[in-house]
Formats: sequence, structure tokens, C-alpha cells
Amino acid sequence: MRALKILPRPAAVACVLALVAACSPAETASVPRPGATATSSPSTSASTSTGPRTTPHGPPGEQPRTGEVRRVQRSGGLPPVISSIPTRRKVVFLTIDDGWEQDPGFVEQVRDRRIPITAFAMRDAVEAKGTPDPAGGPGKYVGAGKWGYFRQLRSAGVAIENHTLTHPNLRLLSQDAQRREICGSSQVIRKELGTRPTLFRPPFGNYNTDTLRAAKSCGIDAVLLWTATVQPGGKIAYQVPDKRLRPGDILLLHFRPNLARDFRILVEKIERRGFELGNLQAYLAAMAVDR
Repeated sequence: MRALKILPRPAAVACVLALVAACSPAETASVPRPGATATSSPSTSASTSTGPRTTPHGPPGEQPRTGEVRRVQRSGGLPPVISSIPTRRKVVFLTIDDGWEQDPGFVEQVRDRRIPITAFAMRDAVEAKGTPDPAGGPGKYVGAGKWGYFRQLRSAGVAIENHTLTHPNLRLLSQDAQRREICGSSQVIRKELGTRPTLFRPPFGNYNTDTLRAAKSCGIDAVLLWTATVQPGGKIAYQVPDKRLRPGDILLLHFRPNLARDFRILVEKIERRGFELGNLQAYLAAMAVDR
């Protein structure tokens, strides 16, 4: 199994993580499934019945099994930097950044198929301030729903986390300036959605010790990176020589044009390769730091 590089995390993270229900990284670092039913798997298609839809029980995605993931040994007071989950089970984790392209078809897929995903919202993207990255092509739903779109995602079971206010290269900023970006984002998300982020993804994967200190002061419990990115067309861009998925991989998507189509292709590709989609928050809670 690949080694996982994790930096220190704060003393209270074990308790907080248990409550937590672009780009290439510059640095890297079970419990029984409650109330699960056959419809709670992300590979289960939405019902085609004309009758009323029955809401599945339990959180979306696969839950960690007893003893599946090792606990993290704390070696300091700063949030850990996590790029993959330490498991040998064929499970991967989906994350999505920014918020420019607010495709309603994406929300429908996440909701109807109960697909576990974690979103890292960037204020300027969500509110359509500025210009989206042209790499994804011309958009159709740029900022269409603003924060209302993220309320729909939250209602569909998506955890909404922190990706700064303006997407700067944090390495070029002072600790105070970084703190304004991170704390400001958490304040906006709490105001708009009623929840305070506990995870942070640095823009471009760029961070330094000042970033970790600023994140800690803003109530962040862990900094999350990734092991592969998802490009237009649902193509996976790997960061390993053998170009394949590995257990515990964290995949990074963006809110780009044709998101609903690309997301469908991606999920089908992952399932064909025999992988399950894991609930990131549950796995992070199982990794809670040993004191």
C-alpha cells in the first residue's frame, strides 16, 4: 500500500472530525454502516417507478469497515495534509472544486443515485465574480444558482468545504492575508449554508506552514489534496506512473461545462474498474488522530 504523508493536526481534531458527517499538489502529505439499505449504494440507479420515491436511510457512499483504516498518529498542533485515504479496499473518493458551472443535472445525479461527494466552494466562483478558467470551455450555467445551487447540493448530502474567497496562490501571501482568505470563506459558507467548514483545499495545491497555521486559526481540521484529477470528458489524469486507480485515491473534479455528462462517464468508469465510492467524512472520522 502506498505511503501516506500526513502533517500534524490539532488536538481537538478527533472529536471534530467525528462530527463532520487547478491544479497539481505541490506537497503531499470500520464502523458498521448505519441504517444502510440496498438503495444506498452509489451504483444503484434512480428508481423509474411512477409511484412516490422512497428516501434511502443512512449517509451516501461506502462506510469504513471495522479496522479498515489506520489511525493517524498526531505529531504536532497543525492540521494534517491528506492526499489519500490509507485503505486496501477498492474504494475511492470524489471531490469537486470552485463553483463556476452550476449544472442542475449534476445535482440530480448526486441526489438520485446518492453519490458521495465533497465540494470545496470558492466564493468568487460561486457568485460568478471574475472569469472562469477557459480550460473547460464555454459555460452554460456559470453562477446560475449562486449559493442556492450549493444549498441544493447540501440537501443532496454533499459536504460543502473551504476553497478560499478568491483562489490565490497562498504561498505568495503573508499569514494574515492567508487567514483572511480562509476565515473569510468559512464565514461566507456559514452565513449562506448554516454550516462551518472543517476541511480546506488550497488553490493549486499550494500551501506552506503559514497556510496550516492560518487554517488552524479558522477552525480547519485537515487540509485535503488529491491523487488524480478529472479532465473534460471524464478522463482521469493520474499522478502515478502506472496510470491506474488505487485504493484510497482522492479524485479532484471542477465545476466545468458539461459537468453532468462528464460526471456520469466518470462514475461508470470507476464502477467498471471494480471500485466503490466512499464517504470521505466517515473515513476521515475513522482516521481520527490518536493522542
